[in-house]
Amino acid sequence: MSQPKKTAHKRKQTNGPIVAALSAFLVFGALAVSLTLIYTSHTAQAAATASSTSAYSPDSEAKTIPEHEAYPDAAGVAAKPGREGSEQVQPATTSAFRGYLIFVIDDAGHNTWQLEPFLALPFPLTIAVLPGLPHTAEAAKMVRLAGKELILHQPMEAIDGLDPGPGSIRSDMDDASIRATIRKNLAELPGAVGMNNHMGSKATSDIRVMSAVLDEAAHAGIYFIDSLTIGDSVVHSVASLMRQSTWERTVFLDNTPDRASILHYIEAGAKVAEKRGYAVMIGHVWSAELAQTLSDLYPQLIEQGFSLSTVSRIMMDLDDDDGIGD
Repeated sequence: MSQPKKTAHKRKQTNGPIVAALSAFLVFGALAVSLTLIYTSHTAQAAATASSTSAYSPDSEAKTIPEHEAYPDAAGVAAKPGREGSEQVQPATTSAFRGYLIFVIDDAGHNTWQLEPFLALPFPLTIAVLPGLPHTAEAAKMVRLAGKELILHQPMEAIDGLDPGPGSIRSDMDDASIRATIRKNLAELPGAVGMNNHMGSKATSDIRVMSAVLDEAAHAGIYFIDSLTIGDSVVHSVASLMRQSTWERTVFLDNTPDRASILHYIEAGAKVAEKRGYAVMIGHVWSAELAQTLSDLYPQLIEQGFSLSTVSRIMMDLDDDDGIGD
């Protein structure tokens, strides 16, 4: 009986090294497979990263970011309800917000063909329409249907005696006549949300006249932009006494209506916007190169962090205490 026990004992001694060798083989095999999987995963991840990096460019990113709001900007100004026609969308940008740029185009109403290129621009724009002209009503309708901001380009008396045109305000008019004139002119432009002066170097220097104008603007629920056709304008001081907010022109874009000059004035306005929070830049429908220049420059302005907007859009989103408006 002792002999079988010895035999069994010898078998155990004989099989031990085999089992140990097999276990070691399995362990090293599993380790090799794990290392292979880790290496493969790391290689695939690196390749994917390299691929996405090589495909990136600021231009392509700006084009593929979805459009997201009606009168958009980096600060998210909400769209104004009830506006006719299509609304413009502004591409998103990852640049830091640098200021609002408000472009106002004066002198609409003489014809429609000069107006059309501005209405085709793909960003918020303000069109100032003159009253009492052959194409006043048609221009106003076109502006509304294009989704642009419509304001009255109110003719006012100039120092040099030039005729500002029909529906003008003169310094020899009494307050009632001034109010009646503004009301009549606004009636020609249904949907107008603001007003700026056409000429007006004499009228905007008169405290009484501008008190009546600003009071009537407040009564009509519209804003006023001082075109600053004279350095001695009293608009700001009168508005301050009346506890009323007004806006004022920063630059004229087309005093010299060539592309180089327009670009220079836009750059000057943008610098003011960066410091002040906004800039009001005024051009004219008769300026031959202005619409195309604005169209060409638009993507660059957005990429730089500027927001193209309108006075009413900003007023809807910001309080006067925020330093926007005077």
